[in-house]
Amino acid sequence: MKDIELVHHTVEANGIRQHYVEAGDGPTVVLLHGFPETYYAWRHQIPVLAQHFRVIAPDLRGYGATDKPAAGYDKRTMANDLLALLDKLDINRIALVGHDRGARVATRFAKDHPHRLDRLVVMDNVPTRVVAERLNAQIAKAYWFFLFHQVPDLPEALIAGNERVWLRHFFTDWCYDPTAISGDAFEEYVRAYQAPGAVRGAMSDYRANAEDVAQDKVDAHVPIKVPTLALWGAEFYAVGKMFDMAEVWRSMATDIRTYAIAQAGHMPQEEQPKIVNAQLLDFLQSWKG
Repeated sequence: MKDIELVHHTVEANGIRQHYVEAGDGPTVVLLHGFPETYYAWRHQIPVLAQHFRVIAPDLRGYGATDKPAAGYDKRTMANDLLALLDKLDINRIALVGHDRGARVATRFAKDHPHRLDRLVVMDNVPTRVVAERLNAQIAKAYWFFLFHQVPDLPEALIAGNERVWLRHFFTDWCYDPTAISGDAFEEYVRAYQAPGAVRGAMSDYRANAEDVAQDKVDAHVPIKVPTLALWGAEFYAVGKMFDMAEVWRSMATDIRTYAIAQAGHMPQEEQPKIVNAQLLDFLQSWKG
């Protein structure tokens, strides 16, 4: 395996300063992280994919080293962040991989900008509209953080100074192996969320929920037509164990492959990177740019 250099960049695009990392050469593959993570969530995928592709992994609006403005967290605007980044880099078409919140951005990108997309991977994500339409007491209990994070100001006040406890809860509760994200990896996320504005940025992502649902309802009848791969952790109580994920994504896309990852919870790219990497390489192998 050839050595891969990971390079950090910042650019102004769609009115905000965006941070992204880049590695490799070839057809472009973009990786969009979820909550409570940053681009760092893809540390196991970037070196492998960069053997074959130009890999770009941004910090989403509100996360990591990207700007955290007061507004613009609806998924259409966040998809336009990616579009502006691609225009800035003179990239026309991409393969797009999104996990969790990043999958919501990726799904909106697929709906709004299909001409810029060759194929799509969504990872451990139930679409926002589906969660809203099926919400009941059981789902509300599992998705409590959806509701808590939307409360104005209170989460930031309670989390300030307690970022370690807050993050440890999610990484322990959401992973099949509760120690999967520990040591240096955990410390990396703690540093990211202790930065000024970081918690507010993540909360703003959730506070766009009503606008996201409204956007999704408008084009709910329009399927995603590019080849799509849906991956999920078979053991996560709020996704693979709560929803028929194959059925959910068959309702979203016309050309769909699905795969449940054994012994993985909500962060399969961090919990079972070898399996995820194999699935991504197989799905992306015919992407030639």
